[in-house]
Amino acid sequence: MNIELETASAEACDLSRGFLQSGFWGRFKSEFGWTSLHFSLRRGSESCPLLVLERSIRRGFSFAYVPHGPDCDLSSRDTADFLASVARSLRPHLSPTCIFLRFDPPWYLASGAVGDAEAKDGLAQGGGAEPLRPLVGAPLRRAAADVQPPDTVLLDLDADPESLLAAMKPKWRYNIKLAAKKGVVVEEAGAEALPEFYRLYRKTAERDRIALHPEHYYSRLFSLASSYGDGAARGPLVPDLRLWFARHEGEALAAIVTLFRGERAVYLYGASSDEKRNLMPAYALQWAAIQAAKAAGCREYDFFGIPPSDDPQHPMAGLYRFKTGFGGSIVHRAGSWDYPLRPLTYRAFRAAEAARQWWFKDFKKRRGARGPGAAERQRD
Repeated sequence: MNIELETASAEACDLSRGFLQSGFWGRFKSEFGWTSLHFSLRRGSESCPLLVLERSIRRGFSFAYVPHGPDCDLSSRDTADFLASVARSLRPHLSPTCIFLRFDPPWYLASGAVGDAEAKDGLAQGGGAEPLRPLVGAPLRRAAADVQPPDTVLLDLDADPESLLAAMKPKWRYNIKLAAKKGVVVEEAGAEALPEFYRLYRKTAERDRIALHPEHYYSRLFSLASSYGDGAARGPLVPDLRLWFARHEGEALAAIVTLFRGERAVYLYGASSDEKRNLMPAYALQWAAIQAAKAAGCREYDFFGIPPSDDPQHPMAGLYRFKTGFGGSIVHRAGSWDYPLRPLTYRAFRAAEAARQWWFKDFKKRRGARGPGAAERQRD
């Protein structure tokens, strides 16, 4: 497949549709052990920005990663050949020690609407079956572990607030009203409230046996977002990062972090207390963020991560039920796929990663199932 690849500036990547392909995200990750590489990718008459991240791993090796990219329109039958061509074109720009290039393609298949009117095509319902996903295949290999969650709920914000509420499950509408009736107050806070958020987040991580970044990671994310674009007009693709708290009588019961950028809003992180969960603070938080995203001009709210199906045995089954109750459509991406650059070394790395995945993501998670207020996974 004929493609052209040229080096580009970080500002060029700020024209990307998704924040994980933006120059902002590349600059942020470059402060935490990654090297960010920016390109312009051309295929025929179409071109798109491309962010590639590379970082060192054990024994002097490295790997490269393309989060939610390349964000180009593509026929599903061309996916594997296209990604392989991109990988071959990128190889001269990567370190000689790079073992493989990992893609998280942005393309997805939608399994239908959820909420008050459930999906009826069988893809969005229970049983634990693996949903249909965009095809990739050889010469790429399915990664032993996904970096970004391949399954999520996308909520269309073009409807008016009354219609958005009507599309939710009845219990979700009830819980939103209950939180308000019981005196739960949602407030938007600035970066100065991050220590309070992190205390809540750390308790959530301990309760649900998940890993989290140090506090500086989140404070730097906010400080960079607030200053990004200074010296030039802060356009619609500059990240608008917001921190929200749900409080009752001054006590923080839950908190979330959202990112608004262009037409897309993303629910990034969430944390909750063990206290007063019967007041439904998590529902009030999401409804406030959804309304704010719509007011900011976003047309889509991404809940950013659910289990692949409504499987009651899944360690994050509560998260699936919580996020799908707000309506929207369930979508399934291809997940992470690897293009080996050093096949023998890659094989050893993949075996070790598979073992680690089983221990931390499967075995330990099933010992501490997560509910709707659980903290979200890291955005690596």
